[in-house]
Amino acid sequence: MLRVLLFTLPLICLAGDLTLPIRGLTARDIRDTFNEGRANGQPHEAVDLLAPRGTPILAVAQGVIQKLFLSKPGGITIYEFDPQGDYCYYYAHLERYAEGLHEGMTVSPGKVIGYVGTSGNAPPQTPHLHFAIFKLGPEKHWWQGTAINPYPLLLKLVKSS
Repeated sequence: MLRVLLFTLPLICLAGDLTLPIRGLTARDIRDTFNEGRANGQPHEAVDLLAPRGTPILAVAQGVIQKLFLSKPGGITIYEFDPQGDYCYYYAHLERYAEGLHEGMTVSPGKVIGYVGTSGNAPPQTPHLHFAIFKLGPEKHWWQGTAINPYPLLLKLVKSS
């Protein structure tokens, strides 16, 4: 389980050049769903970005595809670590991965890594990207970290694009 901790935006910006995970997002497309409760009583700890099924998902940062994973809640997922292994960018509910994507692959900001879908527990009529960021612990486990609200970062990226 991810522990919730609110980091300030400048700390996240230390991760390097970042881009939006979906081209053309506006501030109106982004809603802060980080603290919303879920059916299991846990906080959401992510932002859901609605987009048409099949919309390309972009790597937000320079990094390494650490894990490609299929789970009941997240469906088809990607865990991308920044080059230092300090942060993980998590992409869930994908329709599919981009052709050729594999674990250990280095990606640059803006590289297509997957496509928006409704895999996992996403409502079938609501394609979206479940996007999360977490600060990794010293163990650098892809499944563990401290959740960081991506909403302020996404808004900053929209304003700078």
